[in-house]
Amino acid sequence: MRHRNRRLAMIAVSAVVLIIAVTLGVIATRDAFAYFYSPSDVIADHPEIGERIRLGGLVLEGSIQDQSDGSVVFVITDRAEQISVRYDDFLPDLFGEGQGVIAEGSFDDGEMFQAQTVLAKHDETYMPPEVAEALREAGVWQGDENQPE
Repeated sequence: MRHRNRRLAMIAVSAVVLIIAVTLGVIATRDAFAYFYSPSDVIADHPEIGERIRLGGLVLEGSIQDQSDGSVVFVITDRAEQISVRYDDFLPDLFGEGQGVIAEGSFDDGEMFQAQTVLAKHDETYMPPEVAEALREAGVWQGDENQPE
C-alpha cells in the first residue's frame, strides 16, 4: 500500500471512530436533559408521563404536608396555576412556604409530580433565574428589578 493510500485509510478510520463516539455521546446524554416548566406551562402543554422535567415556582403557603410514609407533598405555584409535588427524601434546609423552588422529576399516572430532586433558593435575596422569569411572565414578580438574569 502506498503512503497516500495509507493516509486516506487512516483518515477514513478516524472519521468512522469519531462518528461512533459522537453517536454514543448523544445517546448517553439524551435522557439527562430536563426542560424547565412553570405551573402555567404544564397546564398549557402537559409533558408526557415519565418525561423528566424541572418544575419551578413558589411553594404555596399552607401546602406542605408530611405523609405517613415519610414523603412530603407540597404545591408549587406561579400565582396563576398550581401543581402538587410529592418528594420522598429530605427537603433542603432553606425549603419553606413562599420560597422559590425547582423540583426535578416527572409526572406519575395521575396529576401528581414525583420529584427526585428539590432545589431551594440559597439565601433570602436569590431567586433561580428560571423561576424569576416564569413569575415575571405571569405578572406576579415582586423581586428586585436589578437582580442579575
